[in-house]
Amino acid sequence: MTLLRRNFLRLAAAAAALPTVARFAFAQTYPARPVRILVGYPPGSGPDIAARLTGQWLSDRLGHPFVIENRPGAGSNIAAEAVVRAPADGHTLLLAASANASNATLYDNLSFNFIRDIAPVGGIYRAPFVMEVNPSVPAKTVPEFIAYAKANPGKINMASSGNGTLPHVAGELFKMMTGVDMVHVPYRGGAPALVDLLGGRVQVRFGVVTESIEHIKSGRLRALAVTTATRAKVLPDVPTVGEFVPGYEASAWTGIGAPRNTSADIIATLNKTMNAGLVDPRLKNQFADLGATVFAGSPGDFGRFIADETDKWAKVVKFAGIKPE
Repeated sequence: MTLLRRNFLRLAAAAAALPTVARFAFAQTYPARPVRILVGYPPGSGPDIAARLTGQWLSDRLGHPFVIENRPGAGSNIAAEAVVRAPADGHTLLLAASANASNATLYDNLSFNFIRDIAPVGGIYRAPFVMEVNPSVPAKTVPEFIAYAKANPGKINMASSGNGTLPHVAGELFKMMTGVDMVHVPYRGGAPALVDLLGGRVQVRFGVVTESIEHIKSGRLRALAVTTATRAKVLPDVPTVGEFVPGYEASAWTGIGAPRNTSADIIATLNKTMNAGLVDPRLKNQFADLGATVFAGSPGDFGRFIADETDKWAKVVKFAGIKPE
């Protein structure tokens, strides 16, 4: 893993070394035809929306359509493998997402290695999950919840949208860092998990903010904390888990990746154009409406972030013994 991580970061850093004149010349010729962005999630999902907003921005500025192609399945691995096998000419890209980092350990039979085979282009957004409970749970704060869980080991059911999903591993990270014993109850998606949380059949969930916010505002759910390192603008009065559990952080994130060996000038062109969009107020506000914060930076920044995420979730997957469904 250390060698692969070094290679990954070296690929990410290469874009920064290209001379300015060469970049400018290449920017006049790329792309030469429509570009596909493969998304390992269904239409309407958070990653799909991120791809469509980013793709439209890139289309408008680079002169060719950026076409979104949904390839859901196998925890987003189908889309990732298709991009790994695509020509490294910048015309097939991947909407990279949080699951790609955890999948590296979760699946032991992948035909590719994400860190080795995907070159980072740049981040798009990061978004929190919200640690939420049914009001029947007496705890009103994270410390109270930890105390309640430790007083009732194995009696609290933790819902998730499925084995190995980010809400699941976010909950397992909480269990690992606090030592609480909760029973994981996987569902086929966030909607049925939310229904059972509202009905009191499960007691806690690390949920997607946009799915839960109206129920939190109405009092049908109680938000204990958000999972990002900083508070969420859409829930400004809700603390972070890390305020009580130092070092805790979990977020849903998206970005763009390309097949390895994609030239540094292509990556630099895409990264520069993406970053221009992420500081545009209109695009920033569109992501804010999703409860997300834009996540701009260099290919190297994105590469280091993915490597760190892969290491973190590897520890959680191994600790919890998580297996894909």
